[in-house]
Amino acid sequence: MDRTGPLHAEAAPWRLGREARATSELFLGQRRIYILPTGPGLGFGALLLVLLIGSINYNLGLGYALTFLALSCALVDMVLTWRNLAHLRLKAGRTPAVFAGQEASFELQLINASTRPRYAIWVDSAGTGAPRHAADVAANADTTLRLSVPTDKRGWLAAPRLVLSTRFPLGLFRAWSYWQPDLHALVYPFPEEDAPALPRGSGTRAAGISGGAGGEDDFAGVRPYQPGDPLRRLAWRQIARLDPLDGGQLVTKHFEGGARDQLVLDLAALPPRLDLELRLSRMTRWVLEAESRALPYAFRLGATSFEAASGPAHAAACLRALALHGLGAPR
Repeated sequence: MDRTGPLHAEAAPWRLGREARATSELFLGQRRIYILPTGPGLGFGALLLVLLIGSINYNLGLGYALTFLALSCALVDMVLTWRNLAHLRLKAGRTPAVFAGQEASFELQLINASTRPRYAIWVDSAGTGAPRHAADVAANADTTLRLSVPTDKRGWLAAPRLVLSTRFPLGLFRAWSYWQPDLHALVYPFPEEDAPALPRGSGTRAAGISGGAGGEDDFAGVRPYQPGDPLRRLAWRQIARLDPLDGGQLVTKHFEGGARDQLVLDLAALPPRLDLELRLSRMTRWVLEAESRALPYAFRLGATSFEAASGPAHAAACLRALALHGLGAPR
């Protein structure tokens, strides 16, 4: 939330052009920091005016001394408030991918290369309703903030515009600056709940998935069991002869020759009557299920095609393709 007030809103039109460009790193120089009195600061100014008028009317020497002493304190506070933000360096960090419906986490770094510590720096995200973050940055150090933003659809999610502000030390003035981080979170489609199970079969194809294992022309012996091997191929006679206490393990019949079916996730094979987002959501669920079961799978999504494989890199490539299907590059 951008807590600027009426005086601060007047500064908005003429600074939009310079602040609109997204950057991965920003240095808060003199021209990027704005400062105006707060509500208490305006009240304090009115009090000084009353003291000055009373001192003039009654020719009070101590009144003059008190008035100008208080004014000096206010001016010092203005300088210290500005210096609390000045010469900070802002840097965009990492942003992990999430599924739609989860909160995207944007990592932001506040770097203080000076010998002065910075206190009570507030970071607000404009227009997202995310909670405020407060940070102190020690001298010659940096601190990391993680800004959480809710997601509701797949694709690229840009980081919101940030407002960094401070009222330290006395609260009579508010200094602030704007930053649009060049950060984008990749949002995967939401995995469909109660999606159809992965069908398994030899040479079969159903609901966009074909599953199976190797051909069965020539028996070539047995091999150690691997996750995803059909139960019908377990070599039960050999397993019965092996004592698990002696290091025995499950073994599977191995065949050579013949056609080999593979698990294929193909968007084009799904019923066209289904909404596109629902089909992408179902494909997402199937990718996650195949990965959880360590099943190698091929992937087909329009012009995007991946050969059968498994593992985090393969899953990430498939999920990225699902997230960006029909969408352009981040704007």
